[in-house]
Amino acid sequence: MDRHQWEGPVSTASSVDFANIVIQGKGLNALGTELLAGLRDQIAAAGDRPILLTGAAPAFSAGLNLKEVVAMDEPQMHAFLELLDAVVTGLYVHPAPTVAVVDGHAIAGGAVLARACDVVVGREGGRGRVGLNEVAIGLRFPPRVLRMLTSKLPRRHHTEVILGAGLHLPESACRLGLVDTLAADPLAEGMARLHALAAHPREAYAAAKHALQEGVTDVSTEEQASFAEEVVPVWTSDAVKAKIRAILQK
Repeated sequence: MDRHQWEGPVSTASSVDFANIVIQGKGLNALGTELLAGLRDQIAAAGDRPILLTGAAPAFSAGLNLKEVVAMDEPQMHAFLELLDAVVTGLYVHPAPTVAVVDGHAIAGGAVLARACDVVVGREGGRGRVGLNEVAIGLRFPPRVLRMLTSKLPRRHHTEVILGAGLHLPESACRLGLVDTLAADPLAEGMARLHALAAHPREAYAAAKHALQEGVTDVSTEEQASFAEEVVPVWTSDAVKAKIRAILQK
């Protein structure tokens, strides 16, 4: 995690000290255990500083590391999904501004990480696909992840985005709420958005954000039990593993 200062054109306020977190790994930044653990630690280390989340070119993240996922048994999968949940929740509840710059593919887990941020900036006219294709693979969302998504996505688009499970070009992704805005230079726009949000009084921003998120990440004992008994076994089922192997063979 790097420490940066930047002065954008949208404000005359002092420079912003922020955490630049880069999703970087094999297979278009596939989210495996090691990468997710690193992201979790970097989010925690950011403290109360703003976060700029980007992906190493040429993608943001094309999703979970399916080679790793297909080899997991139930205990391993339970730990993996809890790690994913921790990263998503850490981004979502981070008290300072968070901006994701999506330049290239942001698929499944990649789209989830982006949407956990306060603002998502995509590339105008880009060819990268953005979407939540979990249902198409036969997967079930962990409860906190699904609640976060439904809190951030416009309700009128839940059916198309979540149940439709499609992958969208940036303009369509922006219309559906997977991305908030598009720019010819998404990194510059993302920095400008981060700078503008960070210019607000820190305590007021954190309090308002917390109020908007009230109850979203609360998961009952019953939901936790259902996650362990129903969701995790689906992820390790023969049917899902067959789907994943078919994807890997393409």
